[in-house]
Amino acid sequence: MEQFNTVPRTQPTFYFIGVTTQQSSSMRVFPLWMNALGREEVVIEGVDMKLHDDPQNYRQVVEHIRADPLSLGGLVTTHKIDLLDACSDLFDELAPDAAFLGEVSSISKRSEGLWGHATDPSAGGKSLDAIIDPNYFGRTGGYVLCFGAGGSAAALAYHLINQPEPDDQPEKFLVVNRSQARLDRLRTKIERLETSIHFEYVLNEDPLENDKMMAGIPDGSIVVNATGMGKDRPGSPVSDVGPFPNHGIAWEYNYRGKLDFYHQALAQQESRSLQVEDGWVYFLHGWTQVIEYVLDLVIGPEQFEELGHIAATVR
Repeated sequence: MEQFNTVPRTQPTFYFIGVTTQQSSSMRVFPLWMNALGREEVVIEGVDMKLHDDPQNYRQVVEHIRADPLSLGGLVTTHKIDLLDACSDLFDELAPDAAFLGEVSSISKRSEGLWGHATDPSAGGKSLDAIIDPNYFGRTGGYVLCFGAGGSAAALAYHLINQPEPDDQPEKFLVVNRSQARLDRLRTKIERLETSIHFEYVLNEDPLENDKMMAGIPDGSIVVNATGMGKDRPGSPVSDVGPFPNHGIAWEYNYRGKLDFYHQALAQQESRSLQVEDGWVYFLHGWTQVIEYVLDLVIGPEQFEELGHIAATVR
């Protein structure tokens, strides 16, 4: 991490804790959003940290937010698990989703202290609902094949497990990751829940092996890139010749970067009748929910639509 400025702020400050924050649309759109919400006095500050950074660096940032009156809180991306692992004792309250998932994507302050929320289950769920129709899995028989076993994958699994209708749940959810520790961590979480979804956990980082898994799932399946590849690190979890499922969905969780996975899917969009989605709607839901927590306000459907239009102007 570059040297973090611990000097007390002179304006209400919202922090964006990520990897390459200056490349994000959020840095340009945030002031426009604040104007639309009547909170022009709030400024944003990006904090770039290395992947799996030194725990002391995470603590320095969170301790500053906790102690500085004008540091309001902020949004955490990429570091959601590592930050909570390093700073769990600094939070006075964790929302149930954050405690279950073991991650924090929203840091906010209330009179009772520092709060941590995990917004991915709600943001990812709303984004998925915008992509698929009700009863999608019952109608198609598709699986979910998720590359990556971090917080976003856990949140998607948690959302699907909590769907009340069986036809809104896949029969099988396959998780592929290059780290056994992350797979074990996800498995431990899932095994604490009651679910009829069959989960499989695969340790692999060879794109050609991932191609084989993708070729073996049913038509109509959803393939998710939740690895960060194509944004935080180069490449894609699959090769250029890996066959996406016919009549399926390729969902790239990122909306910026080289987006190799997204472009691989676009190349097969016509030949395999593939629906291709990026992470733009996920981005909007994730940010607006964190803003609600940090600024202690409610963003209704019409205002959400307005903020989406504003963001599109700088995308």
